Amino acid sequence: MHEPVVHDTPEEWPVSATETPFTGRVTGVRSDLVTMPDGSTARRDYQTHPGSVAVVALDEDGRVLVLRQYRHPVRQRLWEVPAGLLDVPGEHPLHAAQRELYEEAHVKAADWRVLVDIYSTPGGSDEAIRIFLARELTDAEGERFAASAEEAEFEHARVPLDELVRGVLAGELHNSCLAVGVLALRAVLNGDGPQALRPADAPWPARPFEQ
Repeated sequence: MHEPVVHDTPEEWPVSATETPFTGRVTGVRSDLVTMPDGSTARRDYQTHPGSVAVVALDEDGRVLVLRQYRHPVRQRLWEVPAGLLDVPGEHPLHAAQRELYEEAHVKAADWRVLVDIYSTPGGSDEAIRIFLARELTDAEGERFAASAEEAEFEHARVPLDELVRGVLAGELHNSCLAVGVLALRAVLNGDGPQALRPADAPWPARPFEQ
């Protein structure tokens, strides 16, 4: 028996009808009538999303920069890594990640690499997320970004990587970008190291950007 080639591949089944019952400020809902391989049809409703970036910022002491934020849909205050929307069409994801690290933590980094690319909930949303690894951290110059709404209540911390890994596996930390990011980073550090990661400007077919 042949071993399967385990990597995701592009594929698109025919859509005979589509409508957009809701369009919000950033995201929307789309309803597609999809033709299955056997010729039957099924309706698939999903959230449309511009995409996101997230940053696992690792300092020289092996700690990850995290922040605590209230998330109304789940009615919890979650520990997360800096993250934000790709809400500028065609924006380079690295530039968006650098902006989020500055705005949410007032930190900059000299070394950037792509840690992992994910789809957050591919059964119900087309959101694609690129998670970066940022190292060689220093404080940003100038005044802090003026935060508002939930971001005005940020609580910041630098937590040892292994403590975050333990918290994820113990069911104490639930943010997807934090969970995927710290587990991926632990695998990287136990494996070939950050130098083996993709460069920060690596292609991203899910959200193409201007080089």
